[in-house]
Amino acid sequence: MATTTPTGSPLSQPSLTHPPPPRKLTTVKALSESPGLSSIPSIYTFPKETYHEQVSDTKEPIPTIDFSLLTSSHPGQRSKTIRELGKACRNWGFFMVTNHGVPERMMKAIIEVCREFFELPEEEKRGIGGKHVLDPIRFGTSFNESVDEILCWRDYVKIFQHPEFHSPKKPPSFRFVVVQIYLPSSIKKVYSQTFFSSSQKSR
Repeated sequence: MATTTPTGSPLSQPSLTHPPPPRKLTTVKALSESPGLSSIPSIYTFPKETYHEQVSDTKEPIPTIDFSLLTSSHPGQRSKTIRELGKACRNWGFFMVTNHGVPERMMKAIIEVCREFFELPEEEKRGIGGKHVLDPIRFGTSFNESVDEILCWRDYVKIFQHPEFHSPKKPPSFRFVVVQIYLPSSIKKVYSQTFFSSSQKSR
């Protein structure tokens, strides 16, 4: 599971009249909200020659994967869906999912707790997980900030849910919402009761 935060600030391309700032790892959210920022630092800008050919005028629809077919008891149908999933990943890099079983209220809840997470102080977000790319909980901007020459203009939180469940401790509601989506119903019921009891005692 992973999520990102939009930056929303309309910024111009890097200015050629100002020297690039020293490489200092900071969040894109904090950088975009800096009152003195007038252009995107060059470390976040990919050279034009690395851009891929634009495909915005394609008439091919965005791939849609029926999640229920991935657990189909029919081997042929399941294999066909897996092939379609692989093709979508290779050709598009993303896809839409239908019949995933996650209620709309839960989707809204996870968006809200993610927003709460990204609103936490910078030092708290930086301290929620490890620094290695394979750590089960990570917060950052790029895949490997220590070696990437160009950083991505986004912030993200990455959480492994399998084979072991992981979640940041803050905000407290984050773990509760993620449990509702990922854990089996029998475990969710027990966890929900425990979470409710703990919340009542802390008041």
